[in-house]
Amino acid sequence: GILNEKFEQLCSEALPFNRPLYLHQDQAIEKIVANNRNVVVTTGTGSGKTETFLIPILNHLLNEEKQGTLGNPGVRALLLYPMNALANDQVKRLRKLLANYPSITFGRYIGDTDQSYKDAKEKYARQFGGNHLPNELICRDQMQEKPPHFLITNYAMLEFLLLRPNDNAFFDAETGKHWKFIVIDEAHIYNGANGIEIAMLLRRVKDRVVQSQTGKLQ
Repeated sequence: GILNEKFEQLCSEALPFNRPLYLHQDQAIEKIVANNRNVVVTTGTGSGKTETFLIPILNHLLNEEKQGTLGNPGVRALLLYPMNALANDQVKRLRKLLANYPSITFGRYIGDTDQSYKDAKEKYARQFGGNHLPNELICRDQMQEKPPHFLITNYAMLEFLLLRPNDNAFFDAETGKHWKFIVIDEAHIYNGANGIEIAMLLRRVKDRVVQSQTGKLQ
């Protein structure tokens, strides 16, 4: 009774509908979805931390679809990674997870992301073969015009996005009104001076998208 009833339609081999959850996954999902809480998940490698944030975000998007607002372009979830390799891994996972659910969009915006669709499509064909999913935005032009529901980037690029006028669509006007989640993966590495910088960066993001209002972002 906590998750949207359309989860069965979204689920696939990448996220089996009848898959039992670990206790930490069950607790995190309930706290985020039912209690609107912020959470820190600290468990071992390979213990399914990704599901603790992916399932609540997907649930929010399914609820938006039910309300008729999912078609409005704009970031709902920022997935922040310390290294591009981790961001790339998450994109591969979303390709499998959202292959049969084209209404949910995602895009990876890093230094390696091409500006034009033509260049990005050629690079994609070289790297992976074939065509990309219709709901994967593969170039900067696409994302600047219609920001994806899932924005995947690193903290260095996020700094640039906040500064450049061409990237205002992620944060401002109608397309900047839908922010709900910020995910900080590998949070334990953000210590010392680096941790201070990331904390300030996230404050700037919150100030930009929700004017620092408490409870607007999870």
